[in-house]
Amino acid sequence: MKIGILSQNAALYSTSRLVAAAEKRGHSVQVIDPLLCYMDVTSHRPMVYYRSRKLDDFDAIIPRVGASVTFYATAVLRQFEMMNVYCLNESVAISRSRDKLRALQLLARKGIGMPVTGFAHSTKMSSELIKLVGGAPLVIKLLEGTQGKGVVLAETEAAAESVIDAFRDLDEYFLVQEFIKEAEGADIRCFVVGGKVVAAMMRKAKSGDFRSNLHRGGSAMEVKLTPEERKTAQRAATAMGLNVSGVDIIRSKHGPLVIEVNSSPGLEGIEKSTGKDVASMVIDYIEKNAKPGASKTKGKG
Repeated sequence: MKIGILSQNAALYSTSRLVAAAEKRGHSVQVIDPLLCYMDVTSHRPMVYYRSRKLDDFDAIIPRVGASVTFYATAVLRQFEMMNVYCLNESVAISRSRDKLRALQLLARKGIGMPVTGFAHSTKMSSELIKLVGGAPLVIKLLEGTQGKGVVLAETEAAAESVIDAFRDLDEYFLVQEFIKEAEGADIRCFVVGGKVVAAMMRKAKSGDFRSNLHRGGSAMEVKLTPEERKTAQRAATAMGLNVSGVDIIRSKHGPLVIEVNSSPGLEGIEKSTGKDVASMVIDYIEKNAKPGASKTKGKG
């Protein structure tokens, strides 16, 4: 099987591990920078080109798409879908998960537990928005933020109004969300492949921070999930339409709450904290499911 990995950096841990796992199982792999691709958007023979070469011989594509290049990278992925190439995560599913508001609305529609969340545009509604999520302390998140960036804990209502005003002055869209104190700065990353949780780790924020992201100095350890947590992660991944995802949940007095569904979850933290060969699990899933024309959307919006 010939597998293409859409990634801007072949040296990244996740990309290199997927390459190694695929090659170990006898597959041919090429890492493709999506920003260096260009496309022939025609109805009779759609095509993707990379460094002047046609990319018409792939059996499967693994998207490792950075948030900053979502628009163009998903366009490239959509072109592969039009060419009937199997895509591990489809363009529509990635776009859903990257839009935090849309993702939360889809999760809410499926009745999946989440922290109480508010969204608004007018500055005049700041106090009402704060009351909606139960008052301070509360969390304010930029819609476009990743890896803990653009996430602020406002300890008082005055601080919350100040942050909200600042984000609005920058013309940024954001969410206001209740702060789950009992989570104590920890969350659980559930790695879901084909609707099954194959590994899980608990991430704990460093001292003085409430964001548990490993990129911000958090620590991680393997964790045993409750049946309810496992089911919640599976339902969240299914709601997004993602075959591979990282579902982040927090433990609350009301049960597990989903805070995010990541369409390009990193492998380093989950593999090192659990000792599991997650990369090979991903390749195994592709081997069992990659067929021409198997994409559900086939490039539809």
